[in-house]
Amino acid sequence: MKRAEKAERIGRILDDLYPDPPIALDHTDAYTLLVAVALSAQTTDKKVNEVTPALFAEASTPEEMYALGADRILELIRQIGLAPTKARNVWTAAGQILDAGGQVLPDWDFLESLAGVGHKTASVVMAQAFDIPAFPVDTHIFRLARRWGLSTGTTVEKVETDLKRVFPRDTWNRRHLQIIYFGREFCPAQRHDLAGCPICSFAATKKQTEAEARAQRGRPRATPGPTDVVPAEAHRE
Repeated sequence: MKRAEKAERIGRILDDLYPDPPIALDHTDAYTLLVAVALSAQTTDKKVNEVTPALFAEASTPEEMYALGADRILELIRQIGLAPTKARNVWTAAGQILDAGGQVLPDWDFLESLAGVGHKTASVVMAQAFDIPAFPVDTHIFRLARRWGLSTGTTVEKVETDLKRVFPRDTWNRRHLQIIYFGREFCPAQRHDLAGCPICSFAATKKQTEAEARAQRGRPRATPGPTDVVPAEAHRE
């Protein structure tokens, strides 16, 4: 099955399972989404949603966040991973936004210039706050794209490029969310029954199926399989 045919079949299944996938991070506008996504690096969405209500109650705009100060931001987000660095970045980014006029702009260069904001975070904001087609690649998307044979890329950038080629542009904003939800619900990284999976059963490559079968039997692999190594970029931002 060619990649395009496989992607079309995968897309139909994802649309059936998740016709209108919501973003899992609680937010009210582009700025609070930007902050929530930046805080979610190496932290679960659930944990971020536990700390942002108190944070946003005190500061839900760049002006309020900058006035709050990095120390107070840290007090409010201390429960999440990398809290000290994230607190400094959120405060610094608020100042950068104020210097640029006070608004989060739908501009790639602007977003990626902000402290703690890389391409993945910018992509989420562009897609979900401004409805501009983007395809953020996180850990789930990276491993499933390779498991399904939609990409052989070893970098987040290459996987993103490959996915943009096989999925129509007007599906990107929902497709990346659908793949994340599917990965969480049906398609774990380890001890996964590929034959019984709604998508892996037809999409997983032979090489990947054999590699994962060996892993489940406890046999060493000669080389890492496609889902073994996830670049740090997929965990960050």
